[in-house]
Amino acid sequence: MTGVYERALGSAVDDLHPKVRDRYGLGPDDAYATVGRGTMDITRGTLALPVLYAMPLRNLLFPESGTDVPFSVTTVGFRDPAGYEALTTRREFEFDGTVRQFDSLTVWDDQRERLFDFLGTGGHVVSELHPRVDDGALVVEGGKQWTRIGGRYLPTPGPLAVDVTVRDRYDEADERFYVTATVESGLAGHILGYRGSFTQERRAMEVVPTDLKPTTGIDPLPP
Repeated sequence: MTGVYERALGSAVDDLHPKVRDRYGLGPDDAYATVGRGTMDITRGTLALPVLYAMPLRNLLFPESGTDVPFSVTTVGFRDPAGYEALTTRREFEFDGTVRQFDSLTVWDDQRERLFDFLGTGGHVVSELHPRVDDGALVVEGGKQWTRIGGRYLPTPGPLAVDVTVRDRYDEADERFYVTATVESGLAGHILGYRGSFTQERRAMEVVPTDLKPTTGIDPLPP
């Protein structure tokens, strides 16, 4: 197996649609990135709006919403300097000339067989990930969460944690990927969601550029 999601799913990876498996199966030895382009419908809540306005500074979430928003997603696998297998996912949403970027670095902990997401530039928000397969689609749900400061991991108190769910599937009829993502909070309710579709192609990439490594120095991983 190659790719952090394949390692986390184990034998269940065989139940993924082949296109979805290829999309998430990028490993450090693959000399290419995948690039998807399409549109998204984006919703956001109101209670968390002040926080959302600050998040674009770190390429996290954003305050805008809209329909048929131009969208692109770039995914590439590599090995972190500490030896961890990693996958960068860069999502870009264009709102009337303003481009919002949402980055994540997904890392496999081989020793304890856990999957982590380091979110935004610098990876100061960290979440445990729990992937599963549902009718050929990849469904990913968040678990324990931390704030990462100076190499230390501060657990996020339960009331402040968010519920994240992402579903990614492939439709044979129109040859497109369909993704649905939601971020919810017990305190603030709906924070952000996006839903839409895209096509995907491969782009040769012998060396992963620095800007596609949004988080460095991740050793040690969360406890």
